[in-house]
Amino acid sequence: MLRFFSVIFVIVVLSACGDKGLTPGEGYVDVEGGRVWYRVVGSGSEIPLLLLHGGPGAPSYYLNPLEQVSVDRPVIFYDQLGAGRSERPTDESLWTVNRFVNELAEVREALGLDNVHILGHSWGSMLAIDYMLTKPEGVQSLILASPALSVRRWAEDADRLIAQLPVGLQQAIERHEAAGTTDDPEYQEATMEYYKRHLSRSDPWSEDLQLAFENLNPDIYGLMWGPSEFTATGTLKNYEREDVLPNLDLPVLFTVGRYDEATPETVQYFQGLVPGSKIAIFENSAHMTMLDEPQSYTDTVRQFLNEVDSNR
Repeated sequence: MLRFFSVIFVIVVLSACGDKGLTPGEGYVDVEGGRVWYRVVGSGSEIPLLLLHGGPGAPSYYLNPLEQVSVDRPVIFYDQLGAGRSERPTDESLWTVNRFVNELAEVREALGLDNVHILGHSWGSMLAIDYMLTKPEGVQSLILASPALSVRRWAEDADRLIAQLPVGLQQAIERHEAAGTTDDPEYQEATMEYYKRHLSRSDPWSEDLQLAFENLNPDIYGLMWGPSEFTATGTLKNYEREDVLPNLDLPVLFTVGRYDEATPETVQYFQGLVPGSKIAIFENSAHMTMLDEPQSYTDTVRQFLNEVDSNR
């Protein structure tokens, strides 16, 4: 009988130490500068997965295929302030990496995510790394998806990818960026050809990706990044975090598409800097790996997370 009550006590204690109030549904969290929208999918017993979308200024619609991970665990989507279904304040002083890092901490605290896995895609990988620099407790693993951890390397890779476009499109990009006329239809046409090759290989593009573009906040994107995926002129243009990667002391998975803007060669270089980390390359994908190969991608994420949980 004593052993029975001991087991019950352990179960109760473990339950009390779990993530608080995390039930499927959606709502809003108050953060510095406004309110951000979130959605919880699934109620499995494993440690939750928190998703950090790309952009900056693009919402999380395109990450919807990762709902499949909720078979094992809750998956939390949220649109960062200024994007998608979150409030859109006009105060430009809010659009800094540090404020977005603080926002992530506020979302995590509000949802009671004492223990959590984090997946950051593209700009979200920058956010994830800078969040880890604050030494948060309870982060069980990182998935750095098509990461942008060195804008210098990103720009060098973009130059090589642009050089593979038809000469007329290369010239249009060069001409309009030099003239500052990146809103010209000719520049936009060249940009779209680049995106079809290196952003998403799906044809046609999914509704989720279309919604992400339709709900993009161009003010944040332009201020922090620039006029296009391949040209960084904003506040992130000097972002470099290669030096911190060897200090990551938790399980890390890198993911990348074969035709990604974040080229496989660069991501393999990053992976080599993180002791014990893993990498998965998706052969039929560009930057939006979770849209181009949704089943393979979610299977890979599930396997990694389940392995981490089983080794705790």
